[in-house]
Amino acid sequence: MGVPPGCPGVASPRLEIVVPTLNSHQLLPALVESLQVQSWTDWQVLFIDGPSGQAHRQWLESLCRRDGRFRWQPQEPGRAGIFGAMNQGFAASSPHSWLLFWGSDDRAAAPQVLEGLVSAIRRADGRGECPDLIVCGGRYVERDGSGCVRLGRRTVFRLGSSYRLALLLGSTPPHQGTLIGPGARSRLDRYAPHFRLSADLDYFLQLSRAPDLRVEVLDLELVHMDSGGVSARETNRRLKEVVWAYRRAFGALWPLPFLFRYIRRIASRFAP
Repeated sequence: MGVPPGCPGVASPRLEIVVPTLNSHQLLPALVESLQVQSWTDWQVLFIDGPSGQAHRQWLESLCRRDGRFRWQPQEPGRAGIFGAMNQGFAASSPHSWLLFWGSDDRAAAPQVLEGLVSAIRRADGRGECPDLIVCGGRYVERDGSGCVRLGRRTVFRLGSSYRLALLLGSTPPHQGTLIGPGARSRLDRYAPHFRLSADLDYFLQLSRAPDLRVEVLDLELVHMDSGGVSARETNRRLKEVVWAYRRAFGALWPLPFLFRYIRRIASRFAP
């Protein structure tokens, strides 16, 4: 489906951040505070909450009363898992919004990062070519036994001559650091339901089939993310889903991006 040149609502781009939650209110203050200090203030957050307990939902209610930029809704029973919650976020947000998908333990890396995203959208509009995806960087944070935090490895996406070739060579955008624009959403507005851990990879791979997809890479460290999580614990299932996603996108060539993906992952651990 084609999209017109220029960026919808460029005078005041609408940024929405979708955050699936489940009894994670002890983690959320860091995310909330990192947004409330942003120099760009025209953003909204939608929490999609699984079957959390009373304490968590009371915390959400209190936050939403104090700051109207935050809202929440219960996760629909027919949308299971974290990507089901994210699909609910797709459906609940304006089709003209620019979407970020964060986890409860993610946070903005600095007070100017959302302003940096908005500036990139406006610059693109000035050129008459609005990106469908804006890919930024992220960095993992690690905690020691005493709770002290240190910055870990960066996420890096190298675009090269084309987005699809970059994916074939094993480079993938970090979903927490990728702003999904209205143009991308007009082509694909949901994650595939059969993936539990790698639906984000599959989404970016399926988008790469569009020959006119516009992707812009920003030298901007957008988000800090806690290392670990369910995907780090369910290694075998994640590997199977990664293979499946590459097969869906590249057929018999799937071993090539699979191999390069993990070579890149290993190399990134030694990068400064």
